[in-house]
Amino acid sequence: MRCSKNGEVWRDNGASANRRKPVASGSANLYIGPMHDHSDCAHAHDHIKLTPARQLVLDKLCAAGRPVGAYEMIDLVAEATGKRPAPVAIYRALDFLLENGLVHRLASRNAFLACAHRHDKAAPVAFLICETCGGVTEATSPEIEKGLGQLAARSGFVPGAQVIELTGRCRNCVA
Repeated sequence: MRCSKNGEVWRDNGASANRRKPVASGSANLYIGPMHDHSDCAHAHDHIKLTPARQLVLDKLCAAGRPVGAYEMIDLVAEATGKRPAPVAIYRALDFLLENGLVHRLASRNAFLACAHRHDKAAPVAFLICETCGGVTEATSPEIEKGLGQLAARSGFVPGAQVIELTGRCRNCVA
C-alpha cells in the first residue's frame, strides 16, 4: 500500500518516525507508524486532522493493504494498544474516514479498504476483487464516470456514492 506524500511505503525499524526508511511495496513488515500523518498523504483530499483513534484505524488499514472488517479492526487496535475498543468507537472512526474519502467500504465483503489513490470523493470507483486470492484493486475511469453520469441524468437520478464491485480472477490467478 502506498501511503505517504511521495508514494513511499514505510517500515517500522524501531527508529523514531523521522528515521524510518521507505521500502518497496510487497516487502515484509510494512508498517505505517503513529507519527505518520495521513492528512498530507496523496489519498487525502482535504487537509483533515485525525484524532489518535482515527489515525490508528487508518494506519492499520494502510498496513493491512487489504480489506479489513470492523471486528478484525477491533482486534488489530487491541493488539496495538493493549486495550480492546468498543465496536461503536471503531465504527465511528471508519464512518469518519469513509465520509472524508480516506477509506472505501466494500459492501460485498462488509469490509473497509484504505483509498489507494487520489480521486474526487464523488468519482465512481471500481473495485476488482479476485475470488481466488482475495486481492482487491481500486480503479477509476473517466469513461465509467461519463457513462454513469449519463445514465443517472437520463433517469433523473442524483447519485451519492458510486461504487462498483467486480468479482472474478486477477491477472496472477488467471495465469
